[in-house]
Amino acid sequence: MTAEALAFRNLSKSFGGQRALDGVDFHLWRGEVHGLLGQNGSGKSTLIKILAGYHAPDPGSTLSVRGESVPLPLPPGRFRTLGISFVHQHLALTPTLSVVENLLVGRLAASRALALSWSAEAARARAVFARYGLDLDPLAAVAKLGAVERALLAIVRAVEEMRAAAPVGGGVGGGVGGGVGGGVLVLDEPTPFLPRRDVERLFALIRSVVAEGASVVFVSHDVDEVLEITDRATVLRDGRVAGSIETRGTRKADLVRLIIGRDLEPLAHGAPPAARESAVRAAAVSAGFIDDLALEIGRGEVVGITGLLGSGYERVPYLLYGGQPARRGRLVIGADALDLATLTPARAIRAGIVLIPGDRATAAAIGTLPITDNVTMPVLDTVFHAWALSRRGMARLAGELGRRFEVVPNRPALPLSALSGGNAQKVVLAKWLQTRPRLILLDEPTQGVDVGARQNVFAAIRAAAADGACVLCASSDYEQLAMLCDRVLILSRGRVAAELAGGALSKERIAQACYHASDAATEIAA
Repeated sequence: MTAEALAFRNLSKSFGGQRALDGVDFHLWRGEVHGLLGQNGSGKSTLIKILAGYHAPDPGSTLSVRGESVPLPLPPGRFRTLGISFVHQHLALTPTLSVVENLLVGRLAASRALALSWSAEAARARAVFARYGLDLDPLAAVAKLGAVERALLAIVRAVEEMRAAAPVGGGVGGGVGGGVGGGVLVLDEPTPFLPRRDVERLFALIRSVVAEGASVVFVSHDVDEVLEITDRATVLRDGRVAGSIETRGTRKADLVRLIIGRDLEPLAHGAPPAARESAVRAAAVSAGFIDDLALEIGRGEVVGITGLLGSGYERVPYLLYGGQPARRGRLVIGADALDLATLTPARAIRAGIVLIPGDRATAAAIGTLPITDNVTMPVLDTVFHAWALSRRGMARLAGELGRRFEVVPNRPALPLSALSGGNAQKVVLAKWLQTRPRLILLDEPTQGVDVGARQNVFAAIRAAAADGACVLCASSDYEQLAMLCDRVLILSRGRVAAELAGGALSKERIAQACYHASDAATEIAA
């Protein structure tokens, strides 16, 4: 492979003085599948977002497509005219529309046609699917498709968009000749929620696309899948290229060494945690591919839960809160037993359970409302005066909580959106921790929080635990888990595969355990 499909040289990107990418060189050859790997925070997502035109790189960064220089930053949508298509993890399909409508959405947005023959478009869609050996009904609603069918549809749509824009002859202008030669397909974590048998179907489609002359960037955490489907792989670590290798014949241990910066070592068991009164027990938790998950949390204990993308760890807090439906499961908290199949957030709150979701802006607070209104929502019954809400009492309570949680500026009348991410998170914590919950469920509690505010968040969580609360923290930030937690559970394929405590709690050990667990699960599945 000598023809260059795409290349970044000296790619750098800084956020507030901190470099997310530092002099990265990335070369994609025509007709290859190229893996892009690295731990969370390694710079993978930043590189992809620069290619999509979402971020502007630092000066001195260069991009070439099919051997021709392309000015940076890319304006929105420019990637399409370059013959580049993306399939992101969440697929960007509209469930209420049909398969053919989803397939056509990009073309319809750019078309000036006044009429459309749906029968002709459905016939065309069937021909497209037949080309790749897929059996998809163009008239079916996407909402009724399975996970793998949705992923396959998203990839076919991306390929067809690439076919409509990728030039013939190697240039970077527009115009097509009906092929995908020279086009670039970026698959950003396309497989984590697919069973192994469905991954094979997706890989077959990727191979068909490459056989037509396209090139593929395959972004993944799954080392086994990268070794199976790619020709080469580039590993990012701390924003720099840790290595680029040909994957054929490469051992998994060698690739993992590039990812985490050291050899995987057998995990020594740490000292057992101090005996605690078991206050929370979850059993037979099942939803999606999570099957019969069980865990216990002692009174005053902070337990972390993590794993590689697709392990299912991030769903657990929502299942225990009734925020996502469970097939079955039982949660015992103190003397109360809750059926997870029928649990609702309202019932969870009445049982003393609170959830701090990862999506703070849309799921945890209302940015346009004052801090006062946000922070007093769970305790409005305490600020009634003469059958009406006491705004003075609400403001007084908000000010007291602001001082206790060190919110800066502590001005309760400000809209929540006026605060920094760290201070907004303090408000969300204050909102719920003032209720003295029995079980605190956290999803990425320091996401978007600066280093200084992170310490305040940790202190608030530990203080709640010291007051007797049980805490479950789901996070992909291994350093955060090592600093905050008494124990960490490692999930793989929806089950607890390992547990770390005591001396084994470190960022490096948690990373090792996640890859060990993934390896063990692969062997069991085989």
